[in-house]
Amino acid sequence: MTHVYLLRAVNVGGTAKLPMAELRALATELGATDVSTYIASGNLLCAPPGDPRAFADTLRTAVHDQFGIDRDVVHRPADQVRDALREHPFTVVNPGYSYVTFLTAEPTADAVQAAQALPRGDDEWSVVGEQLHVRYLSGASKPGVNAEALLRTLGVAGTARNLRTVAELASRAGALGKPG
Repeated sequence: MTHVYLLRAVNVGGTAKLPMAELRALATELGATDVSTYIASGNLLCAPPGDPRAFADTLRTAVHDQFGIDRDVVHRPADQVRDALREHPFTVVNPGYSYVTFLTAEPTADAVQAAQALPRGDDEWSVVGEQLHVRYLSGASKPGVNAEALLRTLGVAGTARNLRTVAELASRAGALGKPG
């Protein structure tokens, strides 16, 4: 079964450079099969050896040991990536302006309530399980909501992908078109 592993903040703004060919090779060395990546932003698809959640920790440690990069690795089974795409609660005018942040844990109800007080401008956000959905009116480069402040207030880390990327990951993982 294909699983998706999302590395937070690699190959963004010239920091944490991690060639995807080397990430694929590392995952294979760790025992993963059917290994592939999508674009250069830390999107790994594979069939992990053993427990898929434990593989995320193993991968994080190996990336740190081999490349000196310590970043969260967020794991999702393919069907959860598909579900995150389908559960996006906002009208999508431009899929490049709508994001899913895959969180490391589900935020508490109190944290979600506290985050409601943060400025958001014309942007919208909502937590659905272990995902934070954001729709930027003018794109992520001109946000009304500060995603980092939002994550701090929610008390969890996460890594964001726009809906185009989420759809492609779900498709590549074989999750689209299945009943759900």
